Amino acid sequence: MAGEKKKFFDVEIPFIEKKVELFAFEQSALDKKTIKLDLTNLLKGRALEISLYVELKNNKLIAIPKKAELINSYVRRLSRGGTDYAEDSFLAECKDNRIRVKPLIIARNRVSNRVLKGLREKAKEEIIHYAKSKTFEEILLGVINNKLQKELMPKLKKIYPVAVYEIKFIGIENPKGYEKYEQEKEIEQSAKKEKEE
Repeated sequence: MAGEKKKFFDVEIPFIEKKVELFAFEQSALDKKTIKLDLTNLLKGRALEISLYVELKNNKLIAIPKKAELINSYVRRLSRGGTDYAEDSFLAECKDNRIRVKPLIIARNRVSNRVLKGLREKAKEEIIHYAKSKTFEEILLGVINNKLQKELMPKLKKIYPVAVYEIKFIGIENPKGYEKYEQEKEIEQSAKKEKEE
């Protein structure tokens, strides 16, 4: 590559209708690269970072989202003292992928473990139901636009007043994770059958 100079190449991110520029010797060098994009400025202070997988298709570079997560410093700011919070991590199926979701729920005051458990279970139930009819990109767009959080917040408030409801992490799960998901699903179904009997 002696004598060659690096150039900027446009990478399209169709699901948020944006473009970024990446620096490389040639376009093909960016194929199958993973890139990170900080959306904090776009989201007016909500510190969210997305990871995307770059693919070269028909001489165009397209970035496909793989995961999104809140930046740790932002999560710490949300989890201020004087309140209790609930976190969870579970797998769900959407129309085109298996995904891992990690919600963060912050109550308005100190609450019992029973209330936190109720909030966790309700959030899980609602997200699993929400995901079934949507693609991963649609769900991710809902998280970025805060649409998913706004939709579910009133349902959580029926259990206890919630100050913050956020999706701390959402991403496409690998096959090993899916095996665990299948096991979790079997255990849940067995428990449900036992209750019915």
